[in-house]
Amino acid sequence: MIRPVRPGDAGAIVSIYNYYIENSPATFEEVPLSAGDMAGRIQNVAGSYPWMVWEENGDILGYAYIHRYHERVAYRYTAEDSIYLKAGCEGRGIGKGLLESLIAAARKMEIRVLLSIITMPNAASVGLHEKFGFQKAGQFHKVGYKFKQWLDVGYWELLFEDRQKEEANAG
Repeated sequence: MIRPVRPGDAGAIVSIYNYYIENSPATFEEVPLSAGDMAGRIQNVAGSYPWMVWEENGDILGYAYIHRYHERVAYRYTAEDSIYLKAGCEGRGIGKGLLESLIAAARKMEIRVLLSIITMPNAASVGLHEKFGFQKAGQFHKVGYKFKQWLDVGYWELLFEDRQKEEANAG
């Protein structure tokens, strides 16, 4: 089941995220976080933006949230998504469900553009986002260095204004 994050979820969420910090270039963070660190991040984001978890039998198998893209006020209608799944839970539709929930929540807000910033290569994340209509907007080359390798970052965008026009024309 997909539900909004709760303060008590921080321990399970940080466990998922720390796996990626320690084993994947998907995040450019390199130092594992504490549950307290994650609780602070949840509090900072969830008050203004949606943060969802996928829970089965009391176990959190994934989480996703959107957050402000940049601090400058002119970016106030743009947000960025983040999605992380518990290792071994890939391919079960969890990411799809979480992203679908985030997009639905974002459409109810004043957000006009939802971005996804993806470390390259990452066919699974690219495929997931493109399934929902995200389009590649650009790529920065060798902007991150982790695990003794230079990493590219791709930018995907979902323009809600364009999507609303498409839906109106299709209806």
